[in-house]
Amino acid sequence: MANPINYQKEMEHILCQCASITPRPRLLLHACCGPCSSAVLEQLRKVFDLGVFYYNPNIWPKAEHDRRGQELERFLQQMPGEGRVELIQPMYEPSQFYNAIAGLEQEPERGSRCTVCYRLRLEQAAEYAQQNGYTWFCSTLSISPHKDAARLNQIGLELQEKYSVRWLPSDFKKKEGYKRTLVLSEEYHLYRQEYCGCEFSAAARGISTQQAEELAAEKTDTGCPIE
Repeated sequence: MANPINYQKEMEHILCQCASITPRPRLLLHACCGPCSSAVLEQLRKVFDLGVFYYNPNIWPKAEHDRRGQELERFLQQMPGEGRVELIQPMYEPSQFYNAIAGLEQEPERGSRCTVCYRLRLEQAAEYAQQNGYTWFCSTLSISPHKDAARLNQIGLELQEKYSVRWLPSDFKKKEGYKRTLVLSEEYHLYRQEYCGCEFSAAARGISTQQAEELAAEKTDTGCPIE
């Protein structure tokens, strides 16, 4: 049986190569929320000029989507570091998610519905990167212990071929990356969500529409997120 690919080691090798390039290469980072972005941005900002692409039509309801985007924006304004960081927030259109996963509504969490959701968001990032002069693209999603890094990287590499923008292989949860998000979330008082994002993940945790709205409206909570 072949050894699994060490995406973290591959990324470290690429970062070493890119660190000496002038001008700094540009990378578009798909971001799902502030907490997951925190440790990823801390690492990538040392090497790249960054565009942070907050495209997540899966997040439900709109109040939750907007709250996560606001916290991401606040973190970007407060975080120290070198280089340029630009936040890009496409219009929230949840129909894009529901159209993509049609027929997969009953799939379990981490199943094929999630794969389609990953691809939807990563493909939008790859297309935007291609159209706006980025050399690289990547996603914060692999920092979650609940996300399949191999699946994410496979999708990213496929999109690299389709859009001719280089995918940065990654498994950001490695080397205590996820633990670092907990530290940064506490330091910056970031809102940490109670479910992955979509209404199906909320329902799996017994969270109703009213409860989701109330969670999004609560004051910042630095507890451990499900994301």
